[in-house]
Amino acid sequence: MPQQRVFFRVHAIRRMYERDISVDDVTHVVGTGEIIEQYPDDLPYPSRLMLGFVGSRPLHVVAADNTADQETIVVTVYEPSPDMWDAAFRRRQRP
Repeated sequence: MPQQRVFFRVHAIRRMYERDISVDDVTHVVGTGEIIEQYPDDLPYPSRLMLGFVGSRPLHVVAADNTADQETIVVTVYEPSPDMWDAAFRRRQRP
């Protein structure tokens, strides 16, 4: 099976630059991270929120898969805030 190609939306690239997150960091999370939320109704492709760690730094990556073209599209990337997520960064805190 051919490997998925990874593409980055402009928004993701901007956020990566602002947050000092590298392409290698993101591809690591896409390749090894845990899916913590799924968004099957997103358009043009279903997407998912993934959690991964680069060293001890948690990262969330929102990515969508264009399975027809074997592409993963990175939509956004951020370091989850402990104020908004549980201690494991897997569930949102309730207000």
